[in-house]
Amino acid sequence: MRRALIVGVSGQDGAYLSQLLLQKGYWVAGTSRDARSNSWTNLRRLGVHGRVHTLSLDTGDPEGVARVLEETHPDEIYNLAGQSSVGLSFERPLETFASISLGMFHVLEAIRRLGLRARVFNACSSECFGDTGENAADEGSPFRPHSPYAVAKAAAYWAAANYRDAYGLWVCSAILFNHESPLRSERFVTSKIVGAACRIARGSGERLRLGTLTIVRDWGWAPEYVDAMWRLLQQELPRDYVVASGSSSTLEDFVREIFAALDLDWRAHVEVDPALGRPSEPRCVRGDARRIARDLGWSARCRLPELARRLVRAARESA
Repeated sequence: MRRALIVGVSGQDGAYLSQLLLQKGYWVAGTSRDARSNSWTNLRRLGVHGRVHTLSLDTGDPEGVARVLEETHPDEIYNLAGQSSVGLSFERPLETFASISLGMFHVLEAIRRLGLRARVFNACSSECFGDTGENAADEGSPFRPHSPYAVAKAAAYWAAANYRDAYGLWVCSAILFNHESPLRSERFVTSKIVGAACRIARGSGERLRLGTLTIVRDWGWAPEYVDAMWRLLQQELPRDYVVASGSSSTLEDFVREIFAALDLDWRAHVEVDPALGRPSEPRCVRGDARRIARDLGWSARCRLPELARRLVRAARESA
């Protein structure tokens, strides 16, 4: 039985990855900052809470990281930990950088010091590319981060590359584009849109206020993206990949599809308030995932209209 450790298991990706690995017969351990007080809502929603060995871990504590690695003896380590909101990173830049980039350094350094032979996955972000314009970003595209979150993710990416080159660690990164699911928290704009649209459909009479509708993003379905994470660690040699749907849409497109899934005209319920915008926002972020399709046989299947229907259906069922 292969052993996997998911650092930062309580979020959307950690929960779906736990489910996938358990289905594949893994022994799975997962960490959060305080396992005793964590409600483990996402693990419970997927019905896997009792099957994941949960532990407390603050990735800012290097000795704590080493203890967890020695306790779990993982064959595969998936580092998903860190502050995950781009918007919040402008309010808490130092906390964001420490939780993402220093946390990654502590994981890598503990593996090096302990001499572990585990394979390591690092969750990078399309935010690192900044504004890609009309040209979709691939593995060779430069990083031009526009937020503290993106700066931190870029630093973690280069830390992984450095430890791979300098010390021979088996570590790779996935540059993950936006991927959604019913497990997203309401601090993400996509969940804000879905929640408001469903309340409006029930007669709340509210109006949905958004900072912009013109940004372009590449949206996918989160359960498909954790399959890509697993595939990266099954390679013979570590290599980094862009993980994207290859199909980009404006936020207006996203809003329209969500409201259409509820038989509503979004224009009657949405207004733009520039005061809600971020200090810096990439206008267009497009992804080119041809390399992972060619090398690992992975490609996104769920496109925006179907994604919207799934998100609305789940929201209505849980209401």
